[in-house]
Amino acid sequence: MNHPDTVSNPKEIFARLFDRYPQLEVCETAIHAAFDILYSCYRNCGKTLVCGNGGSAADAEHIVGELMKSFMRKRPLNRELATQLPDELASKLEGALPAVSLVSMSGIITAFANDVAWETAFAQQVVGLGRSGDTLVALSTSGNSANCVNAAIVARAMGIRVVSFTGQHGGRLSEIADVVIKVPETETYKVQELHLPVYHAICAALEAALF
Repeated sequence: MNHPDTVSNPKEIFARLFDRYPQLEVCETAIHAAFDILYSCYRNCGKTLVCGNGGSAADAEHIVGELMKSFMRKRPLNRELATQLPDELASKLEGALPAVSLVSMSGIITAFANDVAWETAFAQQVVGLGRSGDTLVALSTSGNSANCVNAAIVARAMGIRVVSFTGQHGGRLSEIADVVIKVPETETYKVQELHLPVYHAICAALEAALF
């Protein structure tokens, strides 16, 4: 937080992303579109649901961590809320961008996977938690992870926009998502290595724009 090279606007944040990772320039349009969807979601009091498997599950948790607290700059707590709290407590709280990691809910995931089907566990969480105007972020290096695909299908049916992070082929998610960020790699770990700077930049840009 408060890094010395913190920049003040989304345009500069994305410019620095492409300077550092020129191979991501092929995703520039999609990255900006993903930012626009998430920015609109938060401006309209929505929330973000995030899902993925394995390393992408860890990325889902990482994204939520960057959205729910200060990332690159200090975020003031909502003034109206702050006035209703003891000063000492208010001083230790920050502004947040509402986000839920679907992968962290072990109770519902294991219950639904055991009783019904693993491939629809994330979709069931979208049914229970999602509302029209929210955003689903689905991470799948192949773009074909069944539980992410089903979550995206349900999200679209509910009026929830979908942003997907995949490898260069896009997979089934490229047919469903509103925006697909297809990083130019195919090996799982290399795809994930490029997902991280992209979602860091998007989170930083949202923070700069909304705080």
